[in-house]
Amino acid sequence: MKTSEKFGTQFIVQIANEDHLHYAETICAEMEESAKKRGTGIAKRSPVYLMEKMVEGKAIIATNTSGDWVGFCYIETWEHGKFVANSGLIVHPDFRQSGIAKAIKAKAFELSRHKYPDAKIIGITTSLAVMKINSDLGYVPVTFSELPVEEGFWKGCASCVNYDILTRTNRKNCLCTGMMYVPPGKKEEKAKGTWDFLKESALYERLLQIKQKVMLRRNEKQNSKKQSETVSVH
Repeated sequence: MKTSEKFGTQFIVQIANEDHLHYAETICAEMEESAKKRGTGIAKRSPVYLMEKMVEGKAIIATNTSGDWVGFCYIETWEHGKFVANSGLIVHPDFRQSGIAKAIKAKAFELSRHKYPDAKIIGITTSLAVMKINSDLGYVPVTFSELPVEEGFWKGCASCVNYDILTRTNRKNCLCTGMMYVPPGKKEEKAKGTWDFLKESALYERLLQIKQKVMLRRNEKQNSKKQSETVSVH
């Protein structure tokens, strides 16, 4: 597979390596800031963790012709390679709406298929834009029960502001949506068919909004109850 390719004349999308280690701290800071602005959270990673992914050849980075970082994504494996997750997608604010996110996700997907051809590729997100990109790559929505049971996978959600929703529902629901690509040959999975995102996205967006309102309202009530109980005790 190609390690890098030009996206138009502005960007280079490639498998990250040691030459990109100096970007790690800045990328982490932008991940955290972006999560705060969205108010939905993201699995927090350290600069060292991103550096490890770069050294292992398990990350995708996009840069411009001036050498500035434009976007980033990395891959993780779970249950001994049964699942591969494309995680941590982030695009620098100055380059959003450029289409670069789709190019980065496509490159991460290509890398995942190359390294782990028999693995199911998974992702969880609250972003409809990411869901659209995933859908174009062949992902379909799945229930959380179809995702890895490995503790490490869910531990990555612990830094998310909505983690208590996930734990309170015993990992059955959260504000995120699970998606999965099943490689050819998995007949029992292919019976699920495909998801027409363009046809169903409007309805799905409405359902997602309702889901968020209900869960957040429930979360506020739980916190209010805890605060009342604490005041009563004192």
